[in-house]
Amino acid sequence: MSMLSRRRALLALCAAALMSGCSLFRTAPPAPDAHPPLVFVHGNGDTAALWHTTVWRFESNGWPRERLHAIDLPYPLARDDDGKPQDGRSSTAEHMQFLSAEVDKVLKATGARRVVLVGNSRGGYAIRNYVANGGGASKVSHAVLGGTPNHGVWADPKSRTGSEFNGAGPFLVALNAPKGPNGDEVTPGVRWMTIRSDNNDKFAQPDGAWIGAKGVPTNVSFAGPALKGAEDVVIAGIDHRETSFGPQAFAATYRFITGKPPATTAITPQTPVVLNGKVSGLGINNTPGSGNFANNLPLAGATVEVYATNPATGERQGAAVHRKTVGADGLWGPFTAHGQAAYEFVIAAPGFATTHIYRSPFPRSSDLVHLRAERIADADRDAKSVVTLTRPRGYFGIPRDDISLDGRNPPGGVPAGVAGVSTAKLKVLDAPERSVEASFNGERIVGRAWPAAQNHVVFLELHQ
Repeated sequence: MSMLSRRRALLALCAAALMSGCSLFRTAPPAPDAHPPLVFVHGNGDTAALWHTTVWRFESNGWPRERLHAIDLPYPLARDDDGKPQDGRSSTAEHMQFLSAEVDKVLKATGARRVVLVGNSRGGYAIRNYVANGGGASKVSHAVLGGTPNHGVWADPKSRTGSEFNGAGPFLVALNAPKGPNGDEVTPGVRWMTIRSDNNDKFAQPDGAWIGAKGVPTNVSFAGPALKGAEDVVIAGIDHRETSFGPQAFAATYRFITGKPPATTAITPQTPVVLNGKVSGLGINNTPGSGNFANNLPLAGATVEVYATNPATGERQGAAVHRKTVGADGLWGPFTAHGQAAYEFVIAAPGFATTHIYRSPFPRSSDLVHLRAERIADADRDAKSVVTLTRPRGYFGIPRDDISLDGRNPPGGVPAGVAGVSTAKLKVLDAPERSVEASFNGERIVGRAWPAAQNHVVFLELHQ
């Protein structure tokens, strides 16, 4: 065949291919996104801040920071009855709508077609509701539910049926209705995984001790978070929050999304370290005296000071290294920190106690260093100082954990058995303005006991 004949044959073949709707020169379909956008959804009464170590672990494995987004529900507490308005609380519909709007923002910002949703506890309800009833099935590729009480914290068709946490109530009955030929409980079209404890989740217990009904059956088992149609990951010994925020949960989530284990579950240091976050308070619209309602609304007008401290004594090392009166957005930063320095964050706002929060060094940058102004409880006003050790990303377990506060191991108020409390309070009765040391499984924080009589309250907040 001559050169001219070959050209004519090739042109004819191309024309036929184009007429048939295909092309000899069509590029291959795009490969799956190696780093899809992740949207993290916190639990009941919580904040986006709980995800900051999880974000660090994803970053430590090469995930771009701009593809890691943690939402902050303005009113994170569920209503007592989902169908009845309640000040300072959110309904399942409001929760779903907020998540939907946040997903759309992430998709627009990244240009991605789908996101991965990762939720802890109540956050998993919003994810399931959004995928089933809010148009999320076409926008979500994977969903990971850590410790979500998918069959309820209790299941009673005759009591508190309006609560979204009642497995026999209308909300969960509808979500768990069989779907597809196999009778799955999950919405098809999305890959699902549940992460749960074997028996150490306070909200997946056959006995009602952790919901104020000791000795009363909950009609829920240890396997309550598992769903038919989802991959069920069981990690022995972890508590309710560790189903999302612990390193083992991170490893399971990473493997589920990428198909391979992470290179590391450790948090790799970076420089420089730039910190930021939001200041919030307690009370409806942060109005003093309006009730002890947790919210994530910005506390405009609060002043934040940051001090470097001596890690051995908690004493300040010089003047404040950062100071800002926050605006309407509530942001207290940015602040360029030293990755090996311990810091004291001080919040002052009308109607609140001067709140001192001591933190371990920050190895990486984060815009999820959210701070909350607090008040002194009436029952604590007899103390010289009130110091609380807090573990937002998990609970204290005895004898599982090595935990001490001011030399007491374990501290008072931490029961043995199922891990179910995330704070340990010390009422200093001898003298204020002294060092108080706390440790938890190798993480050590030392703060100062500021005087309660002068309306100061102290927190030692753990990373892990």
